[in-house]
Amino acid sequence: MRPLRFVALGDSLTEGVGDPVGDTWRGWAALLADGLASAEAAAEFTNLAVSGAQTRDVLERQTPQGLALRPDVVSVVIGVNDTLRCTFDIHAVAARLDKVYAAFRAEGTVLLTACLPDPGSMLRLPGALARPLARRQRAVNAVVHALSERYGAVHLHAAEGGWITDRAMWSADRLHPGERGHRQLALHFHALLAEAGVATGPTPSPEPDFAAPTRTANLWWLATAGTAWVARRCTDLLPQLLTLAAAEVRHKARGTSARLDLSASHAVASALAALSVTEQQPDAA
Repeated sequence: MRPLRFVALGDSLTEGVGDPVGDTWRGWAALLADGLASAEAAAEFTNLAVSGAQTRDVLERQTPQGLALRPDVVSVVIGVNDTLRCTFDIHAVAARLDKVYAAFRAEGTVLLTACLPDPGSMLRLPGALARPLARRQRAVNAVVHALSERYGAVHLHAAEGGWITDRAMWSADRLHPGERGHRQLALHFHALLAEAGVATGPTPSPEPDFAAPTRTANLWWLATAGTAWVARRCTDLLPQLLTLAAAEVRHKARGTSARLDLSASHAVASALAALSVTEQQPDAA
């Protein structure tokens, strides 16, 4: 029997940012791959995730590469970077994810997905700035959750649980897990895959291999690479985010904040309904 093939798609979270090993990143997907090995051979693991990737990148670039590798298991964990762009459109996000999930499931590939915490709360932004980002991430999570059910994915609710507020789980930038956090993601995915009869290798250890970075090292990272990373992700969002924050303040003053949540819920429902209509259309003659 050939080794199990595991391909990971996504952004910096799956690339492994926050879990350095030497001069490279490791991350939860690489840790999980060790637990997908069989008694005969190690799993074949390919990480196609790229820092900064959005759902468009996963659909147009990573998915064709991933399909060519004919994986047995594929992880698609993506969406946070979409929420940090002024072009955010939940309809487009839903349509892209639907195509990605469908492409791999059509090949019989086991699909791994996850809901993620919102970046605003992780960065501890002021409420008026954090709430629009939280609303966007909830919309993405709702779409991921619904499509995961539709395609029978192995789905991890990573947007919930004590790990989110446990500072020891996170790296200096508060957006990416540290080694402990990456190990928790690998551990939880492994448990779900073991329950499904897919993971037969050793359970990933929750204990880190390396000492946590010192406060000085964290501050240095934030002052150099970390600040640059955040700036690259958020530059085009800032003007729009300020506009969204102003709307938050106005609605809160009027007592109509619920309208913003309702509008976001309607957008998610509309996006999913549009996918259902497309699927039900008969093929052209």
